[in-house]
Parts: sequence; structure tokens; C-alpha cells
Amino acid sequence: MSGPDPTPVPSPEPGLTESAPHPVDESRPLGRILLFGIQHVLVMAATPISAIFLMSATLRLDADLTVDLLSAAFVLSGVGSLIQSLGPWKFGPRLPFVMLPGGAPLILFLAIAEQHGLRTATGAVVLTALFCFVVLPVFSRLLRFFPALVIGTMIVIVGVNLVKVGAVLVTGRPGTPGFADPLNLGLGMATIGFTVAFYLLFTGVVRQLAVMLGLLAGTVLAVAIGAVDFGKASGGGLVNLPELMPFGSPQFNLVAALPLMLYSLASMAEATGQTVINAEAVGKEIDQRTDVPKTVRGDALTSLFGGFFGLPLIVTSGENIGIVRVTGVRSRFVTAAAGVVLIVIGFLAPVTRAISVIPSAVVGGTAMVVFAVITVLGIQMLGRSDLDRHTSTFICAVALALGLLPILVPGVYGGFPPNLRILLESGVAVGAFTAAVLNILFHHVRPGIAARLSPVRTETTPTSPETPTASPEASAVRAEASTASTESDR
Repeated sequence: MSGPDPTPVPSPEPGLTESAPHPVDESRPLGRILLFGIQHVLVMAATPISAIFLMSATLRLDADLTVDLLSAAFVLSGVGSLIQSLGPWKFGPRLPFVMLPGGAPLILFLAIAEQHGLRTATGAVVLTALFCFVVLPVFSRLLRFFPALVIGTMIVIVGVNLVKVGAVLVTGRPGTPGFADPLNLGLGMATIGFTVAFYLLFTGVVRQLAVMLGLLAGTVLAVAIGAVDFGKASGGGLVNLPELMPFGSPQFNLVAALPLMLYSLASMAEATGQTVINAEAVGKEIDQRTDVPKTVRGDALTSLFGGFFGLPLIVTSGENIGIVRVTGVRSRFVTAAAGVVLIVIGFLAPVTRAISVIPSAVVGGTAMVVFAVITVLGIQMLGRSDLDRHTSTFICAVALALGLLPILVPGVYGGFPPNLRILLESGVAVGAFTAAVLNILFHHVRPGIAARLSPVRTETTPTSPETPTASPEASAVRAEASTASTESDR
């Protein structure tokens, strides 16, 4: 690169000079950046496709409207990826992020649409995006209550949940026709095997592209055994133009939007964890107080635009963090290139249809590997969270138990009211909230109470026969208060 990099580097890596850019800010040859960007797109393309198809099936949308929404999903995901990766002004942390619709925000969007109509659902997305901007200053002041213990626990839950999502792409949903079909299981396992083979047998660029090459090899195998439906790729025009306000002008109803607005608080916590773990994956030191709000602003801005194009909330994706860790390619310009590719796909109908023919079992096999890497990153973060302390172990255990419950036992909250059920069934939200509250109680509130109950003496007096010595129980209380205060400081 010529000239100094405009992005400040807080702490250069060992072996780098002060003027050398951090690897996350390094540019690479255009061909390689494009290849790596396409790899990100291929791994995550199934998410917007499945999200829009789910919207279409649930709300009984016609084919033309579905194509318009799919085009908008790709274009807005690309725009959001550019914002997060390039970081204009106060939007985006300048880390390798890709943005996607789907997940819990999609379920909430569909619930609002079914109860109040699509115009109210899109209005709820717009209100929630604005709500994020309003509450962000308050949320930023609470970030000190999200240490590595809380974030690591949340990332583990996110990873496990995503692995399950990838597995369902391979097996199908329990109770549906074709569940655990041996052919699909074979394709998923073969795709994982191809990925491992490329990673094991090659080095350099080929190893870095192992995820994409494994996915392509799995697709070729699917074509060879006749498991690909090319009917989806036929017909249609050459260009898709996203339609502004496809359901009509948004209607704003605060009561209807409340569940989505409440979820956005959990989404902010998840964005906190993803920003920290992404920075760890690329080896860059960040300031949570400034960089996390940039991620949240990027999410909110993209979702604000998305709402006017009929989309649910669009949020930062965990898939690309796993790819960054597997491939070792840390440049944020790679995900910026992925953003450009997503925008191009959104406008080119044949490319969108071609991607949609990749069997879900192949995509699921790739996704399982990438998502499992995210789980490992969370475990690594927990390993640096002083789990030798009993309170930290207890906090992590309780948060994992409650956060994994709705993931491992689907429908466990089926008897609760719909709005409450939607929040409780988000294992990430429950786990993050539990870990944060317990961390405050054990490491902030309890040490202060113990210290007030057992003040440390500043001077000692000789004991006399009339002066009773401290009992073992009192000594234990003082020792516990001292230890608790030390834990709080740490």
C-alpha cells in the first residue's frame, strides 16, 4: 500500500512497525479480495433466501413480490456490509462484518404482520430502528456490565444456536416429510469432508478458500447424483429492482412494535458480543465504548432503510466471523467486496436464481463448520474470564442452562403469552440477560453489601480477658467480604 493508512491502529501487532497498517486494514490484490468476498457470500447466501421464502410462505405473498423482496434483501445486506466494513463517519466499526435479515427479528416481524398487517410490521421495523438510536447513549453507559464472562457465554449460546440452524438445513425439521433423509445427510457430511480435505491437503490461498471450495465440491456432487433442481434457475428477467414500500406506506403502532423494540435491546447486546469477538478474530484492540455503538448504528441505519423496502430487521451476521477465523483472512475490504457482490446479486436476477439452486444440505454442511468455529471462539473467551472463581463458574453455568433451554427443547415456552414467548424463546437474549444480571449481582452488588456489613478495621487494640476475640464465623464473613471486593475490582 502507498501512503499511511487513515485508520488509527490502537496497538500494533508484535513485529509490525508503527506505520504499518493492521492486517484488518490491509488491502490485497483485487482478484483475491473478490474471491474471498464471494466465499463469504456463498456461505451466507442461504440466510436471506430462506428468510424471504419463509416470509413468502407464511404471509402467502405472490411470486413477483417475493422476487422483489429477495432483491431488496441482497441489496440492503450488501449496503449494510459496506457500512460496517468501511465505517463512514460514526457508522460501522471498520471490522469484517456481513449483515443479514432473518432469525428472531424475522419471527417477530411475521408475528406482527399476521396480527396487525404488513404495513404495521414495516412500521414496527422503522420505529425499532429509530428506538435503537434513541436508547444507544444509555446502552453505551451499561457496557461495563458486559465483561468477557458475559460476552463469552453469549457467544457460546449464539454458536450452538447457529450450529442447530445449520443442522436443520441438512436434516429438515423434525416431523416434516423427508426429515433426516439419508441422501441429505450424506450430502451434508460429504461437504464437511470436502472442506476438511481442502484445509488439510493444501496451503496458502487454496486453504483460505477451503470453505467455498468445500461448498462448491458438495454442489458438484449433488449435481452428479441428481439432487439439484434446476427449475428454480429458469425463467424470469435479467434485472431485479427493489421496490420501495412494496406493501404500501408504513403504519406506526407503538403497541404492535413493542415486542420488536424490546428484542432490539437483546440485539444490541448480541452486537456487543459480535463486535468484541470479531475484533478478537482479527487480533485488533478496540474500545467498546466507541466501537460497539458504531456497530449498533450500522445495524439501525440499515434496518431503517430495510423497513421502507418491506424487510425485517437486518443485523450483523455471525457467519463471517467464523470464516475469518477459519481462513485467517482478516482484511475488512474482503467483507466490503462481499457487500458489493451482494448488491450486484440483488440486481441480477439470474445470479440470485443460480445461488438458490444450491441444495440446503450442502449449505447446511458448510454452515455447521463455520458456526461451530463461533462456539469455539466463545469458549476461548470464557477461558480468559477467570473461571477458577466460583462466582464466575456459577454465572456461566446458570446463563448457559437458561439460554440453551429453548434451543435444546423447542416449544418449552409454548404455554406462555405470544409476545412473552417470542422473547423467552430467544436463547441468546435470555442467556445474555441472565449472565449480565448475575454478573451485576455477584460482582457489583454483593461485594458492596458484604463490605458494608463487615467493614475493615483501621486500627487494632490489644485484647484483654474482658474483650472477646472474633469468632471463626465473623472472621469468615470478613474474609469473604475482602475476597468479594477484590473480585469486584478485578
